[in-house]
Amino acid sequence: MVGSVTAAPLSRPLPAPDGRTRHWYENVLGWATVPGEPVRLVTGLRFDVLDVPAEAGLGALRHLAPDSPVALKGDRMRLLTAVGSAEELPGLLDWLEWGALAPDLVALGAGGHTEAPLPPAPGPAGGPRFSPDGCRPLQGAAVWLRPPAPGREIEASLPTLSAVGGGGGAPDLARLVDTVATQCHRARLRRAGVQPLAFS
Repeated sequence: MVGSVTAAPLSRPLPAPDGRTRHWYENVLGWATVPGEPVRLVTGLRFDVLDVPAEAGLGALRHLAPDSPVALKGDRMRLLTAVGSAEELPGLLDWLEWGALAPDLVALGAGGHTEAPLPPAPGPAGGPRFSPDGCRPLQGAAVWLRPPAPGREIEASLPTLSAVGGGGGAPDLARLVDTVATQCHRARLRRAGVQPLAFS
């Protein structure tokens, strides 16, 4: 037929970057998100979050399992911990005798949420993170330092209190919190111009 036009096959449009991010968390990892943009993850269901200064968090990484997820945003590090950790933190700090010093730790648990880092980009780990269009480096966005791995039971790698069921190889929350509190205290002393003593 003269002048006929062949219709292009219909294709589904790709979801917007936030849609891809939400899809990855909800459908690949099975993590709940909060409605709205930007994408935020619900805490207190599959994990709690210990939000600490990045400097202190780096000192605590040795107390985490290699596959325990850790995110970074600016000068703050987000350590994923077992559900219930946020509720235990004040008592744990008192028990460790850090309560009166009020280290710079924020715990997010039941009823909370945290910004969702972009899903890890394919390719070599540790490379620069780029915006979803691939054109510019991300500025100020949360990124995974140790991303969660799909298909694994994340909860098994998260720090927990050994006395309440940690046992099976999960990192010890008390040791992690003590290390982070020590690092926070050292940083505070350095900012004040005081040479920190050698804490264990």
